Amino acid sequence: MLRTWRPFALLLAANVVCVCVLSFYGRSEAAPREATGQFANAIAQRQEIIEELKAIHRLIAEQNRLLQSGEVNVTIAEDNQN
Repeated sequence: MLRTWRPFALLLAANVVCVCVLSFYGRSEAAPREATGQFANAIAQRQEIIEELKAIHRLIAEQNRLLQSGEVNVTIAEDNQN
């Protein structure tokens, strides 16, 4: 009777040890932490990119308007800082 009971007792003890270790693991410093903003929110990132592209589009439209109106004068000066 002792021989058949011993494997079950060892299995029960191993399970108790595993449960204890895992319960302490969840509360300790070794537990993995949640990601705290390492990666940007994809939706917010897309909205930011869209806003930047709209700003670039407005600047290009303004540059094209200035170039087509002929109000822009380009002066090239030589730099003599040798």
